[in-house]
Amino acid sequence: MDDTPSTRSGRRAPERLVRVGFIPLVDMAVLVAAAEQGFAEREGIRLQLMKDVSWSNIRDRLAFRQFDVAHMLSPMPIASQLHLGSNPYCCFTPFALGRGGNAITLSLDLYREMQALAGLDGSEGALANALALKQVVERRRVAGRKPLVFAMTYPFSSHNYEFRFWLAAAGINPDTDVTMTVVPPPLTVDAMTTRAIDGFCVNAPWNMIAVEKGIGRMVATKADIWPSAPEKVLGVSPEWAEENPETLSRLVVALDAAARWCDTRENHAALADMMSDQTYLGVPSGLILRLFSGRLTIDPDGRVRHVENYLRFYGQAANFPWTSQALWIYSQMVRWGQVAHSEANLAQVKAAYRPDLYRDILAGSGTSVPLVDSRVEGLEETFIDGRSFSPDDIPAYVEGFPIRTAANAAVDE
Repeated sequence: MDDTPSTRSGRRAPERLVRVGFIPLVDMAVLVAAAEQGFAEREGIRLQLMKDVSWSNIRDRLAFRQFDVAHMLSPMPIASQLHLGSNPYCCFTPFALGRGGNAITLSLDLYREMQALAGLDGSEGALANALALKQVVERRRVAGRKPLVFAMTYPFSSHNYEFRFWLAAAGINPDTDVTMTVVPPPLTVDAMTTRAIDGFCVNAPWNMIAVEKGIGRMVATKADIWPSAPEKVLGVSPEWAEENPETLSRLVVALDAAARWCDTRENHAALADMMSDQTYLGVPSGLILRLFSGRLTIDPDGRVRHVENYLRFYGQAANFPWTSQALWIYSQMVRWGQVAHSEANLAQVKAAYRPDLYRDILAGSGTSVPLVDSRVEGLEETFIDGRSFSPDDIPAYVEGFPIRTAANAAVDE
């Protein structure tokens, strides 16, 4: 076990039950390690991990207090604070569960069409693949064929914003050139198998499962679009946090230790075995271990690509809830017409991410805590379009995108 010191030393408190909702994805590894490897127990907490199938269920069950906290998409606390969606329950996050794991997978038939039309040999990068897709989209339009259908997992998700960012970088308008729809993560492979969709963006392990079933071709990863993008966070019910401040602090300490343990390569085999259990992912541990290593099978022909830090659970302040990253997510909501920009909305966005809580709880621990809450994003780990993001001027950033959508309050879930 990791020896990260607890900030609540001394006599152990009585065991406290914390109910945690989750979706079966590799990026909930920190929660599994906290429950299975003893980090939560060391803090006097019994974690009850409760599986669900869709992000809207996660949101609603947190609102209805069936969960105390939840594995949550990084944009969800922001959307909740902005009162977006069908049941906007205000929650917040004091802790990010890591980065990476997302990828865009297209149907094999569509990718082979791209190869034939654009002369791809399979070694091309994410942007070249998007430009090839642009040619297919244009040919279908000229021929009068129906638009391609692409799935993401939730309207307020990193998958939605990353898929759109990738498409738009190649000149494809996701609102007029193709059809975007919602499919829950565990159903994406089945949806592609039945030809209901032509591609999807989702976290691991579903992309590689589609490839290994021979139906999909991975064409871009999160690291290609923006490596620093936050992925999942710990969503917290504000009522529960107010009633249980000591338990919340202990939980963050336990998750911090678990995240460090997950980032240690020597622990990956044991972690993969834990997560392969039917209680969590129910897929072979060997596949999960390959995902941890970043060695991805991207084509059914056997082509393998190595992505450095494909999944990052602790290093480079991966658990810090950066205000600037929350504001970048907000900029994408503005870009795609989900909300209009205003000073009042900015204040709500800043209430969704709580770096102050993270800093208060972990100050003096073995974890290096950033001294500032916000920074210019995209300087060291760049965006696929080459631009950086300054949180001080969101309207100018959004205006700089040639493809964007006017504000529209209605968002289909």
